[in-house]
Amino acid sequence: MTNFKSIMEITGAEWLEALALPAAEIPDAVIVEGTWWRKERTRWRLSYLTDVRELAFPDIFWGRWDEKKIVYCCAYGAPRTAEIIHLFGILGARLAVQIGTCGGLQSHLRTGDIILPNTALSREGVAWLYGAVEAALGSEGWIDRARKALEERDHTTYTGTHLTWSSIFAQNGPMVESWHRAGYLSVDMETATTFAVASHFGMPAVSMLTVWDDLTRGRSFLDPLPDGGLEALERANQSVYEVALGLASSLNAV
Repeated sequence: MTNFKSIMEITGAEWLEALALPAAEIPDAVIVEGTWWRKERTRWRLSYLTDVRELAFPDIFWGRWDEKKIVYCCAYGAPRTAEIIHLFGILGARLAVQIGTCGGLQSHLRTGDIILPNTALSREGVAWLYGAVEAALGSEGWIDRARKALEERDHTTYTGTHLTWSSIFAQNGPMVESWHRAGYLSVDMETATTFAVASHFGMPAVSMLTVWDDLTRGRSFLDPLPDGGLEALERANQSVYEVALGLASSLNAV
């Protein structure tokens, strides 16, 4: 007899067994970060956690922070991001946090500013499979908490419409100009996916993205940063993770 069961039909109980994860250790929050610098970022992020271990699937790390159970994964691009959010969404994690960097699409943005999208246009090819055909929404209450925490650290933040695109290599000048003229704040490769998959499983989600590329002036990550840019970038990259952990700590109060 033919059986056309696919990955989408695998149950939470089956995933727990595959991950070798006891039900009592289902994470409170899952944090995903889109970056090429997987080894460096993973080492840095895990240094905050205790009782860290890699789960049965590679590059998925479990640890503790302030009595909360955290999963961290460096997930570059929409397909990998979907896998991580799907895994822990179906298991019942209570919060998904996307961090990473983005390209600024408006000329008032500066390196180290932090974008908190409330709407992420889904042009990355995955979010529509989870019901977000045109756009996916972040969770307003969590966006507000994250924004306030970042501003308390003296970061400049912006909230608005953001674009999630399929590849930083598959962009050209006319595209970027059209995105700028449409008023989109920024572009990345993961946020709409995180929002869509989290929503599919009833899990709130927030994204905090540090501006790196200045696409209105033709400056990509390959080009030198402006004076003070590296310090601003590093400070923001530290803050978005620390704020993500702080959001996880506040879960019982929500």
